[in-house]
Amino acid sequence: MPVSLDGQLVVAISSRALFDFEEENEVFEAADDRAYMRLQLERLDVTAKPGVAFSLVNKLLAFNRVPADAGEAAPTQRVEVVILSRNDPVSGMRVFRSAKQHGLPIQRGVFTRGHSPWRYLQPLNANLFLSTNEADVRSALEAGVPAARVYPHSARASAAHPNEVRIAFDGDAVLFSDEAEQVFQRAGLNAFQEHERDRAEKPLAAGPFKPLLEALQRLQRAATPAMGIRTALVTARSAPAHERAIRTLMDWDIEIDEAMFLGGLAKGEFLREFEPDFFFDDQTGHIENAAPHVPAGLVASGVLNR
Repeated sequence: MPVSLDGQLVVAISSRALFDFEEENEVFEAADDRAYMRLQLERLDVTAKPGVAFSLVNKLLAFNRVPADAGEAAPTQRVEVVILSRNDPVSGMRVFRSAKQHGLPIQRGVFTRGHSPWRYLQPLNANLFLSTNEADVRSALEAGVPAARVYPHSARASAAHPNEVRIAFDGDAVLFSDEAEQVFQRAGLNAFQEHERDRAEKPLAAGPFKPLLEALQRLQRAATPAMGIRTALVTARSAPAHERAIRTLMDWDIEIDEAMFLGGLAKGEFLREFEPDFFFDDQTGHIENAAPHVPAGLVASGVLNR
């Protein structure tokens, strides 16, 4: 029987999103890929420092150490992390060695040496793709895979919650469709509020990250005191537009642990207090406001990213 990833939460991640390769990337941009390869080979035994998405990956992989049931000693494979990178195979050796040194049980990787790797997301049945490359992220989103462009200079995740994966999502154009955002952009705040109030009981269509939220909900059912998940909706919506967002999640039978309806307030300081392992938003301004406080990634979907 061939190996299958069915039933697992599959995260595909670029090497630069997982590890801090910013110094090496400067060599690549200043010279060429061969200079980059030589540098990575010279540093083969130098363990790379954690990157922006390291905490998220590390905690998700910890679910594989949680027993399947309370009475069973053997863990169940619930999460698979695959390196999906424009790096060359030589540089890939350092990525795997660094993962091993950090205790990350990552076995699979695809290295495409400068070519876009997004096509491999579909045979992986990936639930999430994290990359620093905007074109790859856009291609993944167009193919229906939840994806975000990691801001490599974002703050690293807090160490305050070692036994809990914390993820924060924006609403419109991320968890939900950008239907309401289109109204706001076209006709302003009052029209947006009226539009959402009149449709409070009509669920919003799904956004690109609904499948990831569903997968996290399934994983959350395996939570134990040893490892859990906490999610937050962090949105510029406010009353009365809050109701449609809540009712949409109820219609999907998805529970969110925290909801912040900020009515246009800057999100960064609220996210600093929530301390997520990652935050997803579709607006560059929100990501730039959040990045000094938390790991953040841009979801290039919706009317503002066309």
